[in-house]
Amino acid sequence: MTDLPEDPTVDELRVVLAPLVARNAAFDGWRDAAVVNAADQAGVDPAIAALAFSAGPIDMIDAWFAHVDVEMARQLPAEHLAAMKIRARITALVEARLAILAPDREALRRALTLLAMPQNLPRSVQLGWRAADAMWRCAGDTATDYNHYSKRAILGSVYAATLLTFIDDASEGHEETRAFLKRRIDGIMRFETVKARLLPAADQRLSLSRFIGRLRYPAV
Repeated sequence: MTDLPEDPTVDELRVVLAPLVARNAAFDGWRDAAVVNAADQAGVDPAIAALAFSAGPIDMIDAWFAHVDVEMARQLPAEHLAAMKIRARITALVEARLAILAPDREALRRALTLLAMPQNLPRSVQLGWRAADAMWRCAGDTATDYNHYSKRAILGSVYAATLLTFIDDASEGHEETRAFLKRRIDGIMRFETVKARLLPAADQRLSLSRFIGRLRYPAV
């Protein structure tokens, strides 16, 4: 039986049950049966457990991926990442996620199949963005300008492609996935280097407010 508060909230139930639901989804699919079996393993009333995933399969997957976000941050705290270069941080964070997902690759395969359905694509994009955002925040990114969005969009696409490689990777230690990830992250780093050279420095970019101010108060 999993430790739970005496009167757990729905959110507390989701936290405890999500990884168990994923473990069962490998056999039962992302269906109610996975929740029932997870509830039995956690010593929770199945009727109450069902309330934690009332929105159905995508809600179950959402909770599982949220669990991965939390576990990734727990395994790689800021003080552990601080000594690494940014390339190493991102690589470590993606690989930590893969290690967390590895015991449940069949559940992941089924989850990605569901998320690829046309009706689920908006939610799929949302979950991919959330994963990329969690990784960049753990890596110490504090960008608030357009870089905030471009970094997450690029990492999200790399992570999605890496997952597709990962679910079919039969190599020892998932070496094929690691090599694929390295190539893609190398590509990101090259892009960032070129972008930094081509774009003007922040204090040299056109500022609408400065431009208007100069029109009103020309330099003398």
